[in-house]
Amino acid sequence: MFFKKKIQYHDNVPRRWGIIPTLDCYILREFMLYFFVLIFVFIILFILGDVFNDLSDFLSAKAKFSSMITYFLLKLPGNIRFILPLSTLLACMWTMAIFGKHMEVTAMRASGVSLFRCAGSILMVGLIITGLTFWLNEKLIPYSEQEAETVFFTATNNLDKLMRKRNMLTYRSDDRKRTWLFNSFTDEKQQQNVMLKKYRNDGTLEWDIIATKASYDPKSGWIFEDLTVTTYSKDGLMPKSPRKLRRLVKSPAEVQETPQNILDAIKAPEDLPSWVIWNLLKNAKNMPQKRSNMYWTILFNRIAFPWACFLAVFLGIPLATKNERSGVILTIISAVVIIIAYQVSSEICLVLGKRGHLNPAIAGLGPTICFIVFGWYNVVKQKI
Repeated sequence: MFFKKKIQYHDNVPRRWGIIPTLDCYILREFMLYFFVLIFVFIILFILGDVFNDLSDFLSAKAKFSSMITYFLLKLPGNIRFILPLSTLLACMWTMAIFGKHMEVTAMRASGVSLFRCAGSILMVGLIITGLTFWLNEKLIPYSEQEAETVFFTATNNLDKLMRKRNMLTYRSDDRKRTWLFNSFTDEKQQQNVMLKKYRNDGTLEWDIIATKASYDPKSGWIFEDLTVTTYSKDGLMPKSPRKLRRLVKSPAEVQETPQNILDAIKAPEDLPSWVIWNLLKNAKNMPQKRSNMYWTILFNRIAFPWACFLAVFLGIPLATKNERSGVILTIISAVVIIIAYQVSSEICLVLGKRGHLNPAIAGLGPTICFIVFGWYNVVKQKI
């Protein structure tokens, strides 16, 4: 009878939602300790994986030690974006499981502090890590991956493989009305030996340009030098007399492509920043449906993936509480199963979306939304 009255007393304690400095700092300190330990362990594991895959190529080419270190450091940001959600989830569940084991969770809830309020500092860290992941995906990783590739091919004496991507480079505009051929596309302002073909709306060839030099000016457009212009009959089969010119300018209204558009075309869509993908989708009015599905799916996935870090905390709190009596081991196993399920479902939906078998919005956002609903269900069910 006394026990029941005691529980009733605690149930009537009003919930506390304000700032509790001592409690918040204590929980944050414990979480960050586990978080940094996990980050360090996973970074070591990923570095060892990269070393195992690529070290033999460096040793065979007798590459400099500095080149190896630079390469593995440049690969690190791409690995960290996968490490962050897993480390956040494990650290959250580990922290809450330890609190549960020492009956600290019971004491917090008995004093009128809800479990979600207890984890307020962890939720804030989850939001910060989400923002960091956005920044990594959009700013740092595209640059670091490109630089890592350059360092690898240079150090292993295979720079010709990298340049081969830009030799005899062809590019078809998204509206399918222009085809470019570059003998060797470079990052420099001026291109050498360029061919441009223009097609009519019915697909017949209208004219082509073969130029010794071509450069791009944002205001003037494409500037061709030492060129030959050939126009074609209405059926696109019979060329008319070619005209040789010293200089010809095609305005941005006539030829919308820029060198950056062409350079982005040789990159895998996954390596493009979200703003580049958005510009491609916005500016390409007649993009093929298959290509459009691929870009939209990747864009939605880019929006959803960083939230995996915040989602990890949102899922971790109720699951850690549910398993607080079962010990830390079961909690960690639950965390690993959840993160694997999330990653696998995201990859499956990503593939289906890029192939057009699933709506891009569902493919990109669906797994994250489903896991958020699952987490909210656990929160409501356990009344935490």
